[in-house]
Amino acid sequence: MDLSGIDAVLFDMDGTLVDSDAAVERAWRAWSAEYGVSPTAALAIAHGSPADHTVRRLLPWLDDAAVTAAAARQLALQYDDLSDVRPTPGAHELLATLARLGLPWAVVTSADARLAKVRLGAAGIDPPVLVTVEDVSAGKPDPQGYLRAAELLDASPARCLVVEDAEVGLQAGRAAGAMTAALKGLDGDLRLDGLAHLTRRLQSTSA
Repeated sequence: MDLSGIDAVLFDMDGTLVDSDAAVERAWRAWSAEYGVSPTAALAIAHGSPADHTVRRLLPWLDDAAVTAAAARQLALQYDDLSDVRPTPGAHELLATLARLGLPWAVVTSADARLAKVRLGAAGIDPPVLVTVEDVSAGKPDPQGYLRAAELLDASPARCLVVEDAEVGLQAGRAAGAMTAALKGLDGDLRLDGLAHLTRRLQSTSA
């Protein structure tokens, strides 16, 4: 894949720039116990999706108000659980490379603003543009978040690279018309074995 045509990079947060997988799993396990849901079933579909979307799939009989309350409870379990939240290996080096290359970047997350800011802060990452689930009417796999980030960066979606570690996020990137880079063995236009892989590719492209 030729990266020379990339005008901006759009990152997912959890599992991509921020290593928060353990905290996410703890929160969903605790939530599942409270709501009588199989934690295995919850974890199988929760990663990368907005909390309310996951709640609707797990508890389809709940009305809108109950879904909102259940999703809020799930997020509340995550806000203060930052003990092992850190940058993903290679994240800071990749962001430094983007700065040297003059490539703008954004974070697009299924988290709400409060959770996104505390997790990014714990990882020492300060995105120039942050699009959260509160900024769109539909979360991933809907493309709204990535389209909004491209707009804020004044970049054509077709010239953006979406970096994701979840299938729902890759679906959102594809639907936005962006190129995709996939982590954790998933399929994208570019398959990454880690963020350092993308750093090397960008450096070789600019050489």
